[in-house]
Amino acid sequence: MKKLCLFIVVLALLPALALAEIMPAGPQYTPVATPRGKAIERTRQAPEFSFTKLPTSLIINYYDYMIGAYNSLPLKVIPTSAGGGYFLTYHGRRQATSTRRQFYAYLDQAGNVINNNEITSVQNHEGFGSMAIDPVTGKPMYAWHANADSDSQNEVEFTSDAFIAGIAGLFNDIDILADNPTTITTPEGITTTDNEFIWPCVVIGPSPVAGKRRVYVGMRNSVTHAMNNYPSENMYIAYADYDGDDIEQGTPLAWNHTTIPEMDTWNHTTTSFNRPAGTLVADNAGNLYWAGHHTARDGADNTIRVQDMDVFVCPNYGQGTWTRYSDYGDIPTWNPDSAPSDTTGYWGNPDLGDIPYGDNGEMFFGIINSGHLNAVRDTGGRIHVANLWCLRAYSGYYYPAFHFVKEFVYDPSIQEFTIKDIYPQQDPDDDYNLTFTPWDMEAPWGEVDQYGGDASSGFYPITASAWPFPHWDQAAHNDAMMFHYNNVKLSEPNDQGMMVCVWQDSQRARMYNQYNDTEYASYANTPEIWISVSPNNGGYWSEPIILNNVETPQFAGIKPMYVYPADQVIYVNTTPGGNKVGKIGMLFYNDYTWGSNVNSPAYHPNPDGGEVMFMELQITFPLPIDPSNDDNSIPAVSNMLHQNYPNPFNPSTTIVFDMPAAGAANLSVYNLKGQLVKTLTNESKPAGRHSFTWDGTDSLNRPVSSGVYFYRLTAAGHTESKKMVLVK
Repeated sequence: MKKLCLFIVVLALLPALALAEIMPAGPQYTPVATPRGKAIERTRQAPEFSFTKLPTSLIINYYDYMIGAYNSLPLKVIPTSAGGGYFLTYHGRRQATSTRRQFYAYLDQAGNVINNNEITSVQNHEGFGSMAIDPVTGKPMYAWHANADSDSQNEVEFTSDAFIAGIAGLFNDIDILADNPTTITTPEGITTTDNEFIWPCVVIGPSPVAGKRRVYVGMRNSVTHAMNNYPSENMYIAYADYDGDDIEQGTPLAWNHTTIPEMDTWNHTTTSFNRPAGTLVADNAGNLYWAGHHTARDGADNTIRVQDMDVFVCPNYGQGTWTRYSDYGDIPTWNPDSAPSDTTGYWGNPDLGDIPYGDNGEMFFGIINSGHLNAVRDTGGRIHVANLWCLRAYSGYYYPAFHFVKEFVYDPSIQEFTIKDIYPQQDPDDDYNLTFTPWDMEAPWGEVDQYGGDASSGFYPITASAWPFPHWDQAAHNDAMMFHYNNVKLSEPNDQGMMVCVWQDSQRARMYNQYNDTEYASYANTPEIWISVSPNNGGYWSEPIILNNVETPQFAGIKPMYVYPADQVIYVNTTPGGNKVGKIGMLFYNDYTWGSNVNSPAYHPNPDGGEVMFMELQITFPLPIDPSNDDNSIPAVSNMLHQNYPNPFNPSTTIVFDMPAAGAANLSVYNLKGQLVKTLTNESKPAGRHSFTWDGTDSLNRPVSSGVYFYRLTAAGHTESKKMVLVK
């Protein structure tokens, strides 16, 4: 039987060192005050659900921030072949003044706690752990960071659990995967020796060694050498091959390391700034992916718009060359009119005396406040990353009341991205907007739905708003609440294509606490859990299930924070009507006093902690709107139409599309208002590939202005659109 390894002498850490582990906010975009908005009207019924395991306390925990990893799921389903149930990991303090430790727990199929304890017996400051379960044997692997030597930097530690005969906690010796400080040399030849790689994520894929699997542990750098010392967390990756016997027998694993060269360059570039936020994904063909997004600033410290949705791909089991594929996460939109009879744009640039933004791409929905993401692969091999998209302006400002949950999907087979609404969703009849638009939710499209105010006091568009954060107060932690608390997570689609997206919303608490709306007084201390489900790999997303301590009896007295779904939905059955039924476990923190005490500056002075909790729901998944799409796959990002090249362009660009069969094809260019600019072709085309050039002119061959344009292909009973940018 394995024994618990005692690793090294206890190290007394200063409080300041512990606080340094919390990811720094870095340079932030500037929020603009927006009208409070109104609740989004529900047009669909949320899925039916029941509790198969009521919210159950695992431990009183006095560390009240991000109990799991930033960029992975700490709750994993054990394969039925290994007995079923769940393994999970979290960090916590048993007392307010005790050392923070890394815990594990083993739950049986009924959600009963079998084991729940610290992984090591050494009183060391540990945390931000991640885990994976071997898909063949069901044995868990854990990684976390802790200071394991005499210097001031943390290391990343790793262990596996032999898990023999259903007995958990048989831990093997601890491996040090990042013995910090770590030396990194960039492709440009710059070498630094002070790097500290922490915040691990763990994934498992196939191995080039027959009969084995490969485990990867990605670690992010807390030390930066970038412009203005802004944080830029390049990744250090350890990998090793193993099989079930290696884990059972405690065979030492042979670890190798690699980095993503372009990220190393970002971390060491002093003339511009790029900051990545993402995580690792492995497929079944030996490819390793880093999926996420990045922000960018130029040498003058101005925010710049870049292709910010990123997937780095490394073939050959992580030993090949990394290639980055990217696309713009921007979704252009229009500036609503100021009043029913005034076409002047409502929002203006504060830097220019509130001169209204134009409708040429100056306003858009873009990714922001979304550092705590994860990434998953669906049954068709596509990669999904859920984020928050918010109304933004090219000048660097954003409008916090308009954060909405979407996902981008990357299809490696055609190397293309698409963006999908998760919640709220665009009306399917809306043929004007490119995404859900909070002032234009009903026909006629392209017009503000409703105005408030009057001629004497001033008009304003009435908008729908959301607050997908686990706290209402954006001013918390020196105005960095949205950076520190955001937490949108996806489960990986199971074999039936069932998946969930989980986030939190505090809109009703915000209505009362910020706007003194007494209608919402009962929600004053009510962060809510929102769960949208998909029966078909994200092809269709449901209206969210909402759990809170006002409307959900099982949540009485609970303030849920930092919610993580299990990595997969457990399939139960399919109803006679064709609805799939599944169970999803969830790990979360019940915060006794709302807001983090351990984050600096503390939101409240009371270190009273809270509880680490587990629950499980059984959900009846809705049928997709289009039953023909219930094939465990989503439509390809682009079946026929390809991205123009070059993009941005000046003076001309090439547009390519493929015809699966002979037939009529219309390829036309439109401006942001949906007005036809030019038709490039409108005639019958044979099957095969076709290419057209647009020279930036309209139907009368007059040059058009710089800005964002869209090209739309209608062919074979199908319509596809893409955007392009003309820069003069």
